[in-house]
Parts: sequence; structure tokens; C-alpha cells
Amino acid sequence: MGIFENWKDLFTLEFWQNLLESYKTFGPVAPIALAFLEAIFPPLPMVAIVLANVAAYGVKLGFLYSWIGSCLGCTFVFFLFRLLFRPLFAWMGKKSRKIDHARRWVKGVSVPTLFILITLPFTPSSFVNFAFGVSDYSAPKYLITLYLAKTVMLALLAFVGESVVLSFKQPWMIAVSVAVLVLSYIISKKITSSKIADDAGKEE
Repeated sequence: MGIFENWKDLFTLEFWQNLLESYKTFGPVAPIALAFLEAIFPPLPMVAIVLANVAAYGVKLGFLYSWIGSCLGCTFVFFLFRLLFRPLFAWMGKKSRKIDHARRWVKGVSVPTLFILITLPFTPSSFVNFAFGVSDYSAPKYLITLYLAKTVMLALLAFVGESVVLSFKQPWMIAVSVAVLVLSYIISKKITSSKIADDAGKEE
């Protein structure tokens, strides 16, 4: 039987309440660390991290801890690639036309395009930080846009997380939150595609 002996507990509210209480004993360290790691390891789902943080700490602190961790993680990864790998990619750009074109395209990405790209809940932070870190994109412009976009994206996810928590008492709230998340993703995806195409056209 082993660990599967009480697998049915996974579907009980008491199990998750006890798990969240254990999570809260770590204070702000655990939620900030999880959001930080999401910027480094793409497989970690930001949606699930924010949901857990909101469920454990409430919507305000859950959002704040997620924002601090995510921004710290993205800033760390961005400067890591900028300081260690940008010289290498600049040298490779002189040898490869494709790499040079990619770096010049990233450098020319408009602020609205970057903002919407980061706002998308399912955009891998590590890839964006890598692409802009090894390019010659302005660091202050990137970081300011990053922090503002993360505010919008994480506020949306915090709303979804709060709705999931409320769904235990008001089941219809989960349907509303899922609908908002899916709709925002579809709209953002279309806007981003058109803006990236526009930027690519200007670059050419």
C-alpha cells in the first residue's frame, strides 16, 4: 500500500487545508523562493505557485510574495545572461547571420510587445530573460517593463487564485476565474502575434 494507502485524502478539503497550514509555517520565504525558482526552471507553473500563495497567505500577501519572488528571479537571470553570455553571443553574431538577426530583432522589440509578451501567464520567464539578456536591449527599459507587466499578470493570477479558494463555498467562482484566464490568454496571444509581426516587419 505505502504512500498510496490514503490517496483518497487528496480529494478532501481537510488534506489541502493541513498542507497549506504547513506551507505557512515557512513565512514569506517559501512563496518568494518558489516564484524566484520559476524564473530559472520553466517547468514550474506560475499559475499553480500563485494559486498556492494566495490560498495560504490571502490575495494581498500572496500577490506581493509572488511579485517579489518573480521579479527577483527574472532580474537575477537577466543579468546572469547579460554579464556572462552576452559577449559570447555578440561574437557568435559576427559568425552567424541568423544569430545576428535574432539579436538585432530582440533589440528592436517595442515596449508594448514586450509588455504583452511578459503579461501572458504561460510565457516561460527563463526564455524571455535569456533572449533579452544576451541581446543589446536596454536593461532599464527591460526591467521597468518587466516589473509593470509582472504586476498585471500576477494580479490576474491572484484573482484566479482567490476565486479558486472561494469556489469551495461558491462553486460558480471557479468557472468565472477559468473563463477570465482563458479569455485573457486568447486575446493577449492574438495581440502579441500581430505586434511581433509588426516589429519583425520594421526590423526587415
